[in-house]
Amino acid sequence: MTPASPHAPLAERLRPRSLDEVVGQQQVLGPGKPLRLAFESGQPHSCILWGPPGTGKTTIARLMAQAFDAQFISISAVLGGVKDIREAVERAQAALDGLMHQRTIVFVDEVHRFNKSQQDAFLPHVESGLFTFVGATTENPSFEVNGALLSRATVYVLQPLTPEDLKEIVVRAQAQQALPAIENDAVERLVAYADGDARRLLNTLEQLAVTAAQARVERITEAWLVQVLGQQMRRYDKGGEQFYDTISALHKSVRGSDPDAALYWLVRMLDGGADPRYLARRIVRMAWEDIGLADPRAMQITNEAAQTYERLGSPEGELALAQAVLYLAVAPKSNAGYVAYKRARAFVDKDGTRPVPLHLRNAPTRLMKQLDYGKGYRYAHDEEDGFAAGETYLPEGMAPPGFYEPVARGLELKIGEKLRELRARNAAAGKTDPAQ
Repeated sequence: MTPASPHAPLAERLRPRSLDEVVGQQQVLGPGKPLRLAFESGQPHSCILWGPPGTGKTTIARLMAQAFDAQFISISAVLGGVKDIREAVERAQAALDGLMHQRTIVFVDEVHRFNKSQQDAFLPHVESGLFTFVGATTENPSFEVNGALLSRATVYVLQPLTPEDLKEIVVRAQAQQALPAIENDAVERLVAYADGDARRLLNTLEQLAVTAAQARVERITEAWLVQVLGQQMRRYDKGGEQFYDTISALHKSVRGSDPDAALYWLVRMLDGGADPRYLARRIVRMAWEDIGLADPRAMQITNEAAQTYERLGSPEGELALAQAVLYLAVAPKSNAGYVAYKRARAFVDKDGTRPVPLHLRNAPTRLMKQLDYGKGYRYAHDEEDGFAAGETYLPEGMAPPGFYEPVARGLELKIGEKLRELRARNAAAGKTDPAQ
């Protein structure tokens, strides 16, 4: 691999030329680790490199081609299609049929962007050994890569670079004289901003170098760094698996009654630019799913927080969302209503359409009254304590399903006591099943 031109982008100039130059990923590239052993075996095999952006997927694929003296063909699943796959097959066949009988590695960046038929196009050539397939993805391959292709490739999981890894990259950039002197506080801020992404760090360093040269800044301080980057300092990935992992962590922290953790994940998402309206909708959902009737105020507070955000916007309205999350985290928990609804849906999906009992039907016309619509209905408000003991409300012949089982927490503790009292009165009134 020839050295990069001094005019090449910094990321290209610092791209590792050997495995020993790779920063991070020692869990797969360290001595005795699986991917290094694969390199050392001299026998390439198809694989999928799964990890966040900027963790070295493209670099590892290129080094693989270098280690095996193979032709390297790169395809972007964002821009490419079946035509690119066909051309790669032709080039691989030509290399194999040539004097050198050269092997080929076909690297597909963001392979999860290819649809099923496009991914299937690789299968016969992987099976025949025409080329070695290397896919790179930021998404979980279990969901985004066809099972047939996945079964023919080894999955290697790459991790975000550690702060120490990223600081090593800054040192290497300074060794290339690619940027002015930089204070430790500024390095710490840059590393936090890069958030494990080497590409983001390198692109930012290059941007800072150009800006510093134009402004004749000889030393990069944290204050100058923040001034230059401004809103770019937000680190959050608004899409993909990281987004859903983080909202999952927020929801589970609320459910687990940990206010500090819930607030941390909320602020992580806000800090990264997640839409507060989306967060408001999810927070309202949490109130209905995980608190329910154990504390009905939770629904009121979350709805009011969402309305407050609509009125105030950012950043003032974000405080309302934060306090709603704190309330949910410390509120008594119940998913009894959520479970009851799911049980009822499942029952109705499988059950037939049962007729409404005559005494529960509306009777707005004389004919309906003559047909006994509404006959025998007992108006609960006219009964003792507003309860018609012994009355039935389910379709005839339907056993009490027991959808709703209140938990012994919060307001549902009293609801449970009330239901037990009403069932006892039903039983005393001669109702066949005290649970109805």
